[in-house]
Formats: sequence, structure tokens, C-alpha cells
Amino acid sequence: MDLSTVLSAFSLLFVAEMGDKSQLLAMTLAHRYRAAPVIAGTFAAFAVLNLLAVWLGQAVFRWVPKELALLAAAGLFLFFAYRTWREADDEGYDETAGPSARGGLAASFTMIVCAEFGDKTQLAMIALAASTGEIWSVFVGGTLALWTISLIGILLGATLLRRIPRVWVHRVAALLFLSFGVLAITQVVLHANGIGSI
Repeated sequence: MDLSTVLSAFSLLFVAEMGDKSQLLAMTLAHRYRAAPVIAGTFAAFAVLNLLAVWLGQAVFRWVPKELALLAAAGLFLFFAYRTWREADDEGYDETAGPSARGGLAASFTMIVCAEFGDKTQLAMIALAASTGEIWSVFVGGTLALWTISLIGILLGATLLRRIPRVWVHRVAALLFLSFGVLAITQVVLHANGIGSI
């Protein structure tokens, strides 16, 4: 394993992911669920995605059309936007009980995979692995960077956001999910019209 490649991958992906949608998703999920299952789901999602990036590379994009992946992600984002908005109006919500750990792990894993599949960070890992040939160095450096960024978001979501009224956090989260869904659909439409690349 090459330490300079590990550090290069860590630095590049840390900066690229700071403030990106997956960090914002981790923050909102940590407000809705306990931190531990969100951490587990997020870490597992990034580990799977990064293995795909360094092992399968461009082959993944031949098997699963990017448009299909974006449409699936858009559908999930819009569903979560609707559900989160409805939860803000749920006066019978029990703040002390909270959702199940299993639900938090599954939601975190699913949302991160959909948000990051084919994203710039995954493409960056493919490029790094292809240019250096140091597959495991890129995997370790990139994965540690994405885990660190996500952990920052989760800790902020589990502490800072809990001081804000639940209804406002849910409203903002719903709008965030909605914007990701609309953005994914827009990318598919633009690509279909030959205006931009996905």
C-alpha cells in the first residue's frame, strides 16, 4: 500500500465531499434516527460504493445505465420528501420513542447509495485507481475521507439540529430531498435532449 496515494485520495475526496448532498443527508438522518445506526448504514454504503468504484470501475456503468440509476434515486428522494414533510405535521409523534435502529440503518444505507452512485466522488475514485494502479490505497484513502465527512455531518445532526424545533428540521429536510429528486430528473432530461452529460 502506497501512503502517498492514500493521502492523495483522502485529501481529494475530503474536499470534494465537504458540504455535498451525502453529508447533508447524513445530518438530516441523524436528526431523525439514533446516531449509531446512521453511522453504520452510512459507513457500509460508502464501503460498498468504493469497492464498486475500484474493482468494477467503468463496467458498472455499462451494466446499469446512468439514467436508470438517476431515476431510481429521484423516486426515492421524492418519496422521502413527501414522507418527511408529512412527519412534520404528525402531532402524535413521540419524541422519546424515536424510530427503530433497523429503520435508521436501512434508510441511511439506501439513501447514501442512491445519492452517491455515479457521483463525482465515485468517479474520482475510479480515475485515481485507473491512473495509479494502487487499488487498495485509493480505496483506503477515499473511504476514510468519506467516513470522516459523514461522521462530521452525523454528529452535527445528532447534536446541533436537536436544538431546533422538529417541525422546521423536517420541513428543511423535505425540501432538501425534493431538490435532490428534481435535480436527478433534470439531469436525465438534459442528457436525453443532448444538452449535458450525466
